[in-house]
Amino acid sequence: MAQPVKGKEHFMRLILALLLPWLQFFTIGRPFAGIICLFLQVTVIGWIPAAIWSVYALSQYRTDQKISAARRG
Repeated sequence: MAQPVKGKEHFMRLILALLLPWLQFFTIGRPFAGIICLFLQVTVIGWIPAAIWSVYALSQYRTDQKISAARRG
C-alpha cells in the first residue's frame, strides 16, 4: 500500500486536480471516474464541476490513505 501523500507531492496532485481533473482520477486508481470526468471536462461549463469533483476525490483518497496507515500501526 502506498504511503500517505505529503508536502510537495500533495501540492502537485492538487494542481493536477485543478488543471486536468480527469487525469488525477487515474493517478488515484479510479479510471472509470476519470473517463466520466473527461466527458464532463470536454464542455467548458463542465470544467468547474469536474475540478471540484476531482479535488473532493483527492481529499477522500488522502483520508483513505491516513486510515490505512493508522490501521497498520
